[in-house]
Amino acid sequence: MRLANGKRVPLVEVRRSPIHGTGVFSLRSIARGTRIIEYTGERVSHAEADRRYEGRDINDNHTFLFIVDNRVVIDAAVGGNVARFINHCCEPNCETVIEDRRVFVYALRAIEPSEELTYDYLIQREDNDPPDIERIFRCSCGAPTCRGTMLAPPRMPRRRRSDEDRARGDAAHPE
Repeated sequence: MRLANGKRVPLVEVRRSPIHGTGVFSLRSIARGTRIIEYTGERVSHAEADRRYEGRDINDNHTFLFIVDNRVVIDAAVGGNVARFINHCCEPNCETVIEDRRVFVYALRAIEPSEELTYDYLIQREDNDPPDIERIFRCSCGAPTCRGTMLAPPRMPRRRRSDEDRARGDAAHPE
Protein backbone atom coordinates (compact mmCIF):
# COMPACT_ATOMS: atom_id res chain seq x y z
CA MET A 1 0.00 0.00 0.00
CA ARG A 2 1.30 3.44 -0.90
CA LEU A 3 0.36 6.87 0.39
CA ALA A 4 -0.49 9.76 -1.95
CA ASN A 5 3.12 10.96 -1.69
CA GLY A 6 4.33 7.59 -3.01
CA LYS A 7 5.74 6.36 0.30
CA ARG A 8 5.08 2.74 1.09
CA VAL A 9 3.08 2.00 4.26
CA PRO A 10 4.70 -0.82 6.24
CA LEU A 11 2.63 -3.98 6.69
CA VAL A 12 3.97 -4.81 10.15
CA GLU A 13 5.74 -3.29 13.14
CA VAL A 14 7.66 -4.62 16.14
CA ARG A 15 6.44 -3.94 19.67
CA ARG A 16 6.06 -5.51 23.11
CA SER A 17 4.17 -8.83 22.98
CA PRO A 18 1.78 -10.36 25.51
CA ILE A 19 3.01 -13.79 24.34
CA HIS A 20 6.74 -13.30 24.83
CA GLY A 21 9.09 -10.33 24.81
CA THR A 22 8.95 -8.65 21.44
CA GLY A 23 6.43 -9.50 18.72
CA VAL A 24 5.41 -8.49 15.21
CA PHE A 25 2.02 -6.86 14.71
CA SER A 26 0.01 -6.04 11.60
CA LEU A 27 -0.52 -2.36 10.79
CA ARG A 28 -3.42 -3.06 8.44
CA SER A 29 -5.63 -5.95 7.33
CA ILE A 30 -3.77 -8.84 5.76
CA ALA A 31 -5.68 -11.24 3.51
CA ARG A 32 -5.39 -14.99 3.82
CA GLY A 33 -2.59 -16.33 1.62
CA THR A 34 -0.61 -13.08 1.60
CA ARG A 35 3.18 -13.42 1.59
CA ILE A 36 3.95 -11.10 4.49
CA ILE A 37 7.71 -11.14 4.93
CA GLU A 38 10.87 -13.10 4.22
CA TYR A 39 12.84 -14.51 7.17
CA THR A 40 16.33 -13.14 6.55
CA GLY A 41 19.74 -13.37 8.14
CA GLU A 42 23.15 -14.84 7.56
CA ARG A 43 23.06 -18.21 5.81
CA VAL A 44 25.42 -20.63 7.55
CA SER A 45 26.08 -24.36 7.75
CA HIS A 46 24.63 -26.47 10.55
CA ALA A 47 28.15 -26.89 11.95
CA GLU A 48 28.62 -23.11 12.07
CA ALA A 49 25.21 -22.60 13.69
CA ASP A 50 26.10 -25.21 16.32
CA ARG A 51 29.50 -23.56 16.91
CA ARG A 52 27.91 -20.13 17.38
CA TYR A 53 25.54 -21.32 20.08
CA GLU A 54 27.43 -24.20 21.72
CA GLY A 55 28.43 -22.17 24.78
CA ARG A 56 24.96 -20.92 25.63
CA ASP A 57 23.08 -22.02 28.74
CA ILE A 58 21.15 -25.23 28.09
CA ASN A 59 18.05 -23.53 29.57
CA ASP A 60 18.23 -20.70 27.02
CA ASN A 61 15.44 -21.24 24.49
CA HIS A 62 15.99 -17.94 22.69
CA THR A 63 17.15 -18.50 19.13
CA PHE A 64 16.98 -16.80 15.78
CA LEU A 65 18.03 -19.93 13.87
CA PHE A 66 15.80 -21.26 11.11
CA ILE A 67 16.69 -24.54 9.40
CA VAL A 68 16.25 -24.25 5.64
CA ASP A 69 17.49 -27.71 4.67
CA ASN A 70 20.19 -30.23 5.58
CA ARG A 71 22.92 -27.79 4.51
CA VAL A 72 21.69 -24.28 5.36
CA VAL A 73 20.55 -22.52 8.53
CA ILE A 74 19.51 -18.87 8.64
CA ASP A 75 20.92 -17.02 11.65
CA ALA A 76 18.67 -13.96 11.92
CA ALA A 77 20.78 -12.64 14.81
CA VAL A 78 23.22 -11.59 12.08
CA GLY A 79 21.65 -9.39 9.41
CA GLY A 80 18.11 -10.52 10.16
CA ASN A 81 14.95 -8.46 9.75
CA VAL A 82 11.84 -8.04 11.90
CA ALA A 83 10.61 -11.55 10.96
CA ARG A 84 12.92 -12.88 13.69
CA PHE A 85 10.53 -11.40 16.27
CA ILE A 86 7.45 -13.36 15.13
CA ASN A 87 6.43 -15.43 18.13
CA HIS A 88 5.33 -19.04 18.35
CA CYS A 89 1.67 -19.99 18.81
CA CYS A 90 0.00 -23.40 18.85
CA GLU A 91 -2.94 -21.85 16.90
CA PRO A 92 -0.99 -19.61 14.52
CA ASN A 93 -2.30 -17.10 12.02
CA CYS A 94 0.76 -17.55 9.78
CA GLU A 95 2.94 -20.33 8.44
CA THR A 96 6.46 -20.47 7.10
CA VAL A 97 7.11 -21.79 3.62
CA ILE A 98 10.50 -22.60 2.14
CA GLU A 99 10.69 -21.62 -1.52
CA ASP A 100 13.95 -21.92 -3.46
CA ARG A 101 15.86 -22.21 -0.17
CA ARG A 102 14.35 -18.95 1.11
CA VAL A 103 11.88 -18.75 4.01
CA PHE A 104 8.67 -16.72 3.71
CA VAL A 105 5.88 -16.07 6.19
CA TYR A 106 2.34 -16.37 4.78
CA ALA A 107 -1.02 -15.54 6.34
CA LEU A 108 -3.02 -18.71 7.11
CA ARG A 109 -6.16 -16.63 7.55
CA ALA A 110 -7.26 -13.02 7.45
CA ILE A 111 -5.31 -10.97 9.99
CA GLU A 112 -6.78 -7.82 11.53
CA PRO A 113 -4.90 -4.56 12.14
CA SER A 114 -2.91 -4.64 15.43
CA GLU A 115 -3.09 -8.47 15.57
CA GLU A 116 0.15 -10.22 16.52
CA LEU A 117 1.63 -12.45 13.82
CA THR A 118 2.48 -15.97 14.95
CA TYR A 119 3.54 -19.29 13.50
CA ASP A 120 4.08 -22.73 15.00
CA TYR A 121 7.84 -23.15 15.50
CA LEU A 122 7.61 -26.97 15.50
CA ILE A 123 11.11 -27.18 16.96
CA GLN A 124 12.49 -30.60 16.19
CA ARG A 125 13.30 -32.96 19.01
CA GLU A 126 16.80 -34.47 19.20
CA ASP A 127 17.96 -37.75 20.72
CA ASN A 128 20.31 -35.86 23.05
CA ASP A 129 17.69 -33.40 24.37
CA PRO A 130 17.82 -32.85 28.13
CA PRO A 131 15.02 -34.54 30.10
CA ASP A 132 13.38 -31.17 30.82
CA ILE A 133 13.29 -30.06 27.16
CA GLU A 134 9.52 -29.47 27.36
CA ARG A 135 10.12 -26.94 30.16
CA ILE A 136 12.99 -25.26 28.31
CA PHE A 137 10.80 -24.73 25.24
CA ARG A 138 7.63 -23.98 27.23
CA CYS A 139 4.89 -22.26 25.28
CA SER A 140 2.95 -19.33 26.68
CA CYS A 141 0.73 -18.61 23.68
CA GLY A 142 -2.52 -19.01 25.64
CA ALA A 143 -4.35 -20.75 22.77
CA PRO A 144 -7.18 -23.08 23.83
CA THR A 145 -5.34 -26.00 22.20
CA CYS A 146 -1.88 -25.02 23.44
CA ARG A 147 0.51 -28.01 23.51
CA GLY A 148 2.46 -26.34 26.31
CA THR A 149 5.65 -26.47 24.23
CA MET A 150 7.18 -24.94 21.11
CA LEU A 151 8.50 -28.40 20.25
CA ALA A 152 6.96 -30.44 17.47
CA PRO A 153 4.65 -33.14 18.81
CA PRO A 154 6.53 -36.40 19.46
CA ARG A 155 6.38 -38.77 16.53
CA MET A 156 4.21 -41.74 17.21
CA PRO A 157 5.87 -45.03 16.32
CA ARG A 158 4.17 -46.72 13.40
CA ARG A 159 2.28 -49.79 14.48
CA ARG A 160 3.15 -52.84 12.48
CA ARG A 161 0.24 -54.88 11.23
CA SER A 162 -0.15 -58.16 13.03
CA ASP A 163 -0.86 -61.45 11.27
CA GLU A 164 -4.40 -61.12 12.63
CA ASP A 165 -4.78 -57.64 11.03
CA ARG A 166 -3.50 -58.96 7.71
CA ALA A 167 -5.85 -61.94 7.84
CA ARG A 168 -8.78 -59.56 8.45
CA GLY A 169 -7.59 -57.24 5.70
CA ASP A 170 -7.42 -54.42 8.26
CA ALA A 171 -6.63 -51.34 6.17
CA ALA A 172 -6.64 -49.07 9.21
CA HIS A 173 -3.10 -50.14 10.07
CA PRO A 174 -1.15 -50.36 6.81
CA GLU A 175 2.51 -51.29 6.98
